[in-house]
Amino acid sequence: MELATKLAELQKRTLEHREVLLTEEAAKNALVMPFLQALGYDVFNPKEVVPEFTADVATKKGEKVDYAICKDGKVDILIECKPASAELNVKHASQLFRYFTATEARLALLTNGVSYQFYSDVEKPNIMDERPFFSFSMDAIKPADVKTIEKFAKSAFDIDKIVQEAGNLKIQSLLRKELEKEFAEPSDGFVDLLARRVHDGRLTATVRENFSKMLVSTISSFVRDLVNERLSSALNAASPGPVEEGPSEDEANSDGVVTTAEELSGFHIIQAIASRLVDPKRVMIRDAKSYCAVLLDDNNRKTIARMRFNGLTSKYLGTFKGKEEERHLISDLTTIYSLSGQIEDRLRELDDTITA
Repeated sequence: MELATKLAELQKRTLEHREVLLTEEAAKNALVMPFLQALGYDVFNPKEVVPEFTADVATKKGEKVDYAICKDGKVDILIECKPASAELNVKHASQLFRYFTATEARLALLTNGVSYQFYSDVEKPNIMDERPFFSFSMDAIKPADVKTIEKFAKSAFDIDKIVQEAGNLKIQSLLRKELEKEFAEPSDGFVDLLARRVHDGRLTATVRENFSKMLVSTISSFVRDLVNERLSSALNAASPGPVEEGPSEDEANSDGVVTTAEELSGFHIIQAIASRLVDPKRVMIRDAKSYCAVLLDDNNRKTIARMRFNGLTSKYLGTFKGKEEERHLISDLTTIYSLSGQIEDRLRELDDTITA
């Protein structure tokens, strides 16, 4: 089974169970161990995946980290785990800092089973960096994340190549965060940079303010078009042929529409539920100003559900029976799983070939 498929299954498990994994042991057993297995490591071989790894350090004796991944008796990766409900921060990595110096390891992983943060010694040899060079969240994993995660798999593991690339990954991560800030709330410098390329007159305060507003909507539109283009390409590759009707006036291609990470996570949950009955490639997302639709075969006459997550206080998921929409209050994305029955009933209504 390919790593991407294994990670998709683990993502489903994470979304289903993260709220009840309140202890470190629960997170380790339900999420972290399966992740290591997905990477090809034998978690039942104590010479390869060493639980409760101990290495005396100058300041403390007998302290343990949760796991050490070893090869030929040499420590390759140190792993420290926290409960799934814990927010990871540098304080949680104190043991990793000490062990990193005391062992031959050049790679450390801090995780709560949902978020994964990878550290190395990019800045100073044999001293663990304070910032991870790569991090990802299992509940919102991206295709680019999978390609990087593949480098940590047992079959492809090459510590020299990983450390060499760690510096570039760290810079890319920092650049990405800065771009996200600029896209959400453009700085004066960013506004000036682009405004001077398209505006011939003087950049007054009013002109800058207008350009700042236009930048946000233009970037949102640009990103949305890229997402829609990739989704369309994936659909055409999976099931070529004409798609019935175009989007309605409220749906995609309207200015100012942006698909949020929360909507993408909700879509992935609905897609996971639908995969019990249909090929998940048939389940598509199409965003709109007032809601984000999940469609069967990218056909707006075959709406599976509508995510109404744009409200300031409350979020709703709309399920359908015939043309009637029933809105359900969503306190947490995992609540969507409680609506599996309605989603499956709707799929049977839309596709009479489903027999399950």
